[in-house]
Amino acid sequence: MAPAVTLTSRIAEQISTALTVHQAPATFVDQEQQHMQTVHLGVTANRSVVDVITEFARLAEIHHHDDSTVTLVELMVRLAATPCRPLYSRKVSPDRELAATFQVITT
Repeated sequence: MAPAVTLTSRIAEQISTALTVHQAPATFVDQEQQHMQTVHLGVTANRSVVDVITEFARLAEIHHHDDSTVTLVELMVRLAATPCRPLYSRKVSPDRELAATFQVITT
């Protein structure tokens, strides 16, 4: 996410790229871009969220260390396939959860 100072100006494009890579319907990506015109950042006291973000940051460092040529998109795809404890009772990994969400909204 570095540099943090430019995160809010870059995040909509990065999220749109991630959604497109995960085969989101174009109308969904367009709607999300509209909703992301204004960015608000906040804090969380939810330890589960903090733990997941911390673990994904560690995994990103490991993947980058193993292959320093990995692109941000390739890294995102790898991380999205990682099992994630909050999703164990549903689709297990973020990419599967996202695919299931797309299936619900397009039917």
